[in-house]
Amino acid sequence: MTPVVDGRPLRIALLGCGIVGSEVVRLLHDSAADLTARIGAPLELAGIAVRRPQRVRDLPVDPGLFTADAAGLVERDDVDIVVEVIGGIEPARALVLSALRRGRGVVTANKALLASDGATLYQAARSFGADLYFEASVAGAIPLLRPLRESLAGDRISRVLGIVNGTTNFVLTRMDETGAGFDEALDEATALGYAEADPSADIDGFDAAAKAAILAGIAFHTRIQVDQVHREGIADVTAADVASAAAMGCTVKLLAIAERSETDRSVGVRVHPAMIPRSHPLAGVREAFNAVFVEGAASGELMFYGRGAGGAPTAAAVMGDVVAVARNLLSGARGAGESAYADLRVRPMGETVTRYHVSLDVADKAGVLANVASVFAAHDVSIRVVRQEGHGDDATLVIVTHAATDAALAATVAALRDLDIVRAVASVMRVEGQDR
Repeated sequence: MTPVVDGRPLRIALLGCGIVGSEVVRLLHDSAADLTARIGAPLELAGIAVRRPQRVRDLPVDPGLFTADAAGLVERDDVDIVVEVIGGIEPARALVLSALRRGRGVVTANKALLASDGATLYQAARSFGADLYFEASVAGAIPLLRPLRESLAGDRISRVLGIVNGTTNFVLTRMDETGAGFDEALDEATALGYAEADPSADIDGFDAAAKAAILAGIAFHTRIQVDQVHREGIADVTAADVASAAAMGCTVKLLAIAERSETDRSVGVRVHPAMIPRSHPLAGVREAFNAVFVEGAASGELMFYGRGAGGAPTAAAVMGDVVAVARNLLSGARGAGESAYADLRVRPMGETVTRYHVSLDVADKAGVLANVASVFAAHDVSIRVVRQEGHGDDATLVIVTHAATDAALAATVAALRDLDIVRAVASVMRVEGQDR
């Protein structure tokens, strides 16, 4: 990368001016003097690409900077850094690739793009000597990706476990604290602005899965795409599940989990609701906050906590990357690129080993427990705890297992559904954060 040595301002093309983009504009304006001092050169907006340039915006910026020609803005010779906060796959992908192929440093908050086609972006950055930074793509303002890429580069990470979606955490917090059902808690999240009008990306786990793919790729030096992440959302979590977790001294969280196995040089990546003990640090993460637990061979257990979403926190992370790219431009350096040398096998979900909480609606008569236990035994799933409550002719049977593979548990559940004495498999939920 050729250093910028003439003392001129470094010019930024901003792609998108929604919630995050607007906050980036404000930070560039309000912190201009500090940013100049920290970088060694001033930052200046070259243009802002939006769909409706004529729309009136309450921003401290010349309205003439707005343009609908995003591609033309990226191609301009006077642009040094491109900041992409459009989101989605296209046109963001084409614009980012165009910038990288021109040797421009790129800062993006686009988790969906990175999780689906990060390898292509990395290749373009490497081929054309450009920086690619994306701290804001995971957990908003929480410094997480850079510590994984740089501070912990000398360690061997064994596990990443976290809450990386604020909307689902708010919903599950309300269900836990008030006894509300899922729909009621989601309605409150929507009313308070934590959930979108269409909350499916959050509720169904797509957002968390993209973040999990990014985290796992960095932590384990392996290319991982979002379609390799096992994904389950929280729409099927009931008030009864949350109450059952409370009876066990647990709470329910939507977790992103990535684990490395030295035995067979593999990595498993998954997103799903799980019960965790209230003594676990993640159990105390409330409302729309995020937290990620990282376990390293030398560093031990580390926890990163803070606001994982919102315009201002995300913009702060974007600006941190802008400062890093600007400093590299002045010195002729480059930031860390892709590290995928380990090339670990990505395990299918069936090989994942964990514990399970299974709730069954059964006939309340003699021999039920013995018949149910025999099904678990037939599939090599060991029972740790059993709790039974009668309701007239019916009963609820709650079973917590010892560690077993997901495939073995799935086979067990399928066999249970075939038993005449089992009226329904009410719920199946994994139990994390305890000794197995």
